[in-house]
Amino acid sequence: MEIGIFSTEAEASKAAAEIIIEHFAANPGATLGVATGSSPLGIYEVLRAAHAEGRFSLADSKAFALDEYVGIAPDHPEGYRNVLRAQLVGDDKTGLTEEGLHTPNGQNPEPVAAAAEYDASIREAGGIDLQILGIGSDGHIAFNEPGGSLVSRTHHEALAEQTVRDNARFFEGNLDLVPKSALTQGLGTIMEARRVVLTAFGENKKDAIKQLVEGPISAHWPGTILQMHPDATILVDEAAAADLELTDLYRARWEMKH
Repeated sequence: MEIGIFSTEAEASKAAAEIIIEHFAANPGATLGVATGSSPLGIYEVLRAAHAEGRFSLADSKAFALDEYVGIAPDHPEGYRNVLRAQLVGDDKTGLTEEGLHTPNGQNPEPVAAAAEYDASIREAGGIDLQILGIGSDGHIAFNEPGGSLVSRTHHEALAEQTVRDNARFFEGNLDLVPKSALTQGLGTIMEARRVVLTAFGENKKDAIKQLVEGPISAHWPGTILQMHPDATILVDEAAAADLELTDLYRARWEMKH
C-alpha cells in the first residue's frame, strides 16, 4: 500500500481527487466505484470543480455504488442513490448520467437475489477500474462488518451497533431511524477493483488506520484485506495517522513518488 499523510482533510481529499482526475484523463470512460458517508465528500467537491474547469468528466462512464440500505424509501435523502445523485449526477456536477449511476436495489423484497444481481452487473460491466473507499471506526469497508468473510461477494449484511451509532448523524441523531441492514459489495468484490483509493480523517479513525496499515490481516478488522491489494492508496490526515509507527518512512516514500 502507498500511504499519504496530510496536514488537513482538504489536502488529502484533493490528492485523492487528482489521482482520479489523472486516471480518467488517461482512461476516458473508465468505470468508477463510488462511496458515500462523509469521507468522500471532499473528493466529490474537487471533482465537481474539475468538471466545471473542463478537466474531468464522467459523461461517458459508469459509476457503481458500494452499498445501499435495505428497505429505505426510494425518495429518502439518505438513500445512497439519492446521496450520489446530489453529489455527482448532471452536467452541473460531474456529467455522470442517471443511467450511468448503478446502485444496489434496496427495495427488492428478495435482498439475497438483489445482491447477486448487483454483483453480476459489476462483472458484466467489466469490473471497477478505480474504487473510492472510506473506512469505519471499527475497520469496516463498504458495509463489510467485523467477523465476516474476507472473500465475500455482494451480499445482504446486518449492520453492527457501532455502524448504526456512527450513521445516526445522518438520521437526526436518532438510532431508531437508521436502517439495520444493507446490500453491500463484498470484500472479494472490492478486491477485484483494479485500483483502490481510500481516505480517512479524524481521531476516531486512528485505530482503524493503525490496523489497516500496520496490523495483521484479520476479519476482526475487515479493511486489513487491502494489504493484499496490488494497487491501494491510503490518504489520511494527521489525526487519523496518529497511531502509525512508520510515519517517517511513509512520508519519504510518498515524497519520492510525488
